[in-house]
Amino acid sequence: MAPLRSLLFVPGDSARKQQKALATDADALILDLEDSVDPANLPDARARVAELLCSRAGGSGPQLWVRVNGPSSGLLREDLELVCAEQLPAGIVLPKISAPGEIVEAAAHVTALETRRGVAGGATRLLVVATETPQGLLALPQYPAVLRGARATAARLLGLTWGAEDLSAALGASAKRDGGGALTFTFQLARTTCLLTAAALGVQAIDGVHTDLRDAAGLQRELESARRDGFSGKLAIHPEQIDAINAAFTPTAAEREHARRVVAAFAAAPGVGVASLDGEMIDRPHLLQAQRILAAAQRPKVRGRT
Repeated sequence: MAPLRSLLFVPGDSARKQQKALATDADALILDLEDSVDPANLPDARARVAELLCSRAGGSGPQLWVRVNGPSSGLLREDLELVCAEQLPAGIVLPKISAPGEIVEAAAHVTALETRRGVAGGATRLLVVATETPQGLLALPQYPAVLRGARATAARLLGLTWGAEDLSAALGASAKRDGGGALTFTFQLARTTCLLTAAALGVQAIDGVHTDLRDAAGLQRELESARRDGFSGKLAIHPEQIDAINAAFTPTAAEREHARRVVAAFAAAPGVGVASLDGEMIDRPHLLQAQRILAAAQRPKVRGRT
């Protein structure tokens, strides 16, 4: 399956914004029950999201994911029970994770829901926002060992993403970027540790949001940096960001052609660790990268998408 390139946050209590988001080319919508919903509106948001999941079951368009409230809120389990009463989403976004054991516990709740609904175990994926608390950032190196002992949870995990806004508030940081616009050390550490941990787990690394809607050039710089470093998708907060994100994480025709030639070179020399292409030696890392590019290009055509 091709990785998710664009994941658009949509308030769970806004039918208008949900309908607008459904008409975009986002690979996934994240129906939000957390930060974008006033606590007083949470019951309405849960009901609205549950209704949307039922009405769109089996339909085309973006995958529907749900961001529940974090483990420390005391609301996570109730979010899951009420939103998934009739129809489970494609995946659950887990925010403010402070330890990998919280992922295992949330996965167990999802498994119980799948069992009750008669859904195949593991069908509902998980995306973890891994750096929103200081404890969460420091816990990332523990993920591989903990999830090695929780294989069902590891198999359910689609990816990791990182966030700077909540971490900044927890730290009391006055800024996340220096005078030149680069992330300061602490936030670069959060981004890099998320990327490395995702690679260690063999799951998607999805870049965090670009919050300045007027700064298209800044979004483009973030996208170029994210793809260069190994991220395979990005979170979005506005429909106007989707086209740029999809373009950044879609292999070009030249990239696809080169990847096919790399794969063909190895296919023509089975059983070897190195091959030759255009007079240059290529080895297994080149093959792995080529396979990733071709996987990213294998995207079904939906609503006129290419």
